[in-house]
Amino acid sequence: MRPGAAPAAVLALLSLFALGTGRPSAPLPDRMADTGGGTQLITAVAAGTSSTSGTVTWWDLRDGRWVAAGSAPARFGAKGLAEGTARRQGTDTTPTGLYGMPYAFGIEAAPRGTAYAYRPVRQDSWWCQDDDSRSYNRWTEPRAADCRAAEAEHLIGFRAQYAHALVVDFNYHRPVRGRGAGIFLHVNGRGATAGCVSVPKDAMRRILRWADPAREPHIAIGTTGGRTAITRY
Repeated sequence: MRPGAAPAAVLALLSLFALGTGRPSAPLPDRMADTGGGTQLITAVAAGTSSTSGTVTWWDLRDGRWVAAGSAPARFGAKGLAEGTARRQGTDTTPTGLYGMPYAFGIEAAPRGTAYAYRPVRQDSWWCQDDDSRSYNRWTEPRAADCRAAEAEHLIGFRAQYAHALVVDFNYHRPVRGRGAGIFLHVNGRGATAGCVSVPKDAMRRILRWADPAREPHIAIGTTGGRTAITRY
């Protein structure tokens, strides 16, 4: 079985059984408070806030029913997950919550069939994480003069992780300084992330071919229970 693939039986179980209970239940999106209003959804679920791994599943709304289109093992922040509204920058935690995905990017060319706007990573592409910069939580080319190199990601330096990625709009449209910057859904690196969600490369390519911005896909990040339960989002 190729990386990121899931047999039909596994996908059926995701739709038919509640997480961690084994009891028949509605598909996960039907048990959520909000799915963003579109007809596509990505769920990224960890067992608890201290977890660094879990599962990403992508879903389609078909004839009023949510159907799992694919699934893959996921990695989260090295320090686990934290509620998005309370998260602090530099904590190596993945923010929980429901977020849009404004655009995709990558060092490698977009997979054939990608519908998202796809920005190529160049030698002078940076993501600014400097609280004091006017470009905080933004892509800049070249690095903004007021954005310190030590407080920015030189995107091309992450050849494995940023082969392909989707921007998660956590703290993006109206950035709150100190809450965090540069949260993406991207390809796996060597281990846990600094706060992003990552999946195997083949799964990331499948997600990009599947995702249709016209269907308003969102990503919901959460745990199976507690204050950060994914069903709250």
